[in-house]
Amino acid sequence: MLFNSYEFIFIFLPITLLLYYLIAKKTGSIYAKYFLILASVAFYSYWDIRNLPILLVSIAVNFFAGRRIVETKKKNWLIAGIAFNLLFLAYYKYADFFLDNANTLLHTSFSHLDIVLPLGISFFTFTQTAYLVDAYKGETTSYSKSDYLLFVTIFPHLIAGPIIYHKDMIPQFSEESRYKFNFDNFAKGITWFVIGLFKKVVIADWMSNVANLVFEHSEHLSILEAWGGSLAYTLQLYFDFSGYSEMAVGIALMLNYNLPINFNAPYKACSIIDFWRRWHITLSAFLKNYLYIPLGGNRNGHHMRNIMITMLFGGLWHGAGWTFVIWGGHSWMLYLH
Repeated sequence: MLFNSYEFIFIFLPITLLLYYLIAKKTGSIYAKYFLILASVAFYSYWDIRNLPILLVSIAVNFFAGRRIVETKKKNWLIAGIAFNLLFLAYYKYADFFLDNANTLLHTSFSHLDIVLPLGISFFTFTQTAYLVDAYKGETTSYSKSDYLLFVTIFPHLIAGPIIYHKDMIPQFSEESRYKFNFDNFAKGITWFVIGLFKKVVIADWMSNVANLVFEHSEHLSILEAWGGSLAYTLQLYFDFSGYSEMAVGIALMLNYNLPINFNAPYKACSIIDFWRRWHITLSAFLKNYLYIPLGGNRNGHHMRNIMITMLFGGLWHGAGWTFVIWGGHSWMLYLH
């Protein structure tokens, strides 16, 4: 179920909002929280219910690992939790990519596993990995099962981000004001949502039609048509991600929750560094705080190595293919420049 689909706009969202506030008013915040968990799980399952066990297994393993980290302060639990997340992500997102490269390098003939990529796996995996690291650093406590489940599954962020952090989201679940209808938040949320919807449906989707038409006839293009297609594709990506990011913020505001801003007019950037700070803000922050700095940052004379590893990882995060690796490497060189 996409944010711009009729099912979401005219059925799922209004029913969810109505029942959320009605349940909170009639029975209390705890039941409204349970309802929002149920609604989020239903939202995720609508895409493909076969993905639900994958999400729930990830949540169960990370919740247990986080509890053990908080209780024992042992690094082994952190390593085990992160290893699980990386292997989990590698299997579902990169298995066929690895097999293709193994076949090429080793002249083998491994068959594709043809794994269907679970919806939002990168987002809920990174969200939980950050939680494990923070737990080891002593920056969290043992959350309740319901708080943790809602933190990971809350539907505005689940399919396209942003990457959210426990210290920003979970405290909101305990505030009674979140369960009372707030006209100002609702009005702001609708505004954010409508602006994002316009960017997605009117601009991005139209640009997608133009770009697809050009790419389908790539062998017979003039130079102006080629540049036009490239520009259309650029604008499609820009307004698609910008639109989804704003719709997510708007939906959360309608529910009285604050999601982090994930997109801030990157084409207004004055430098490549400023660009990365504006485009997919939560991913850039994750890579910086949970990869670049733990690698050593700019200390010990390994600044360029650490940037290279971080940017290559960021490139691969976007997709399983050498084009993404090359893009990450190219971004690293631009960053240094």
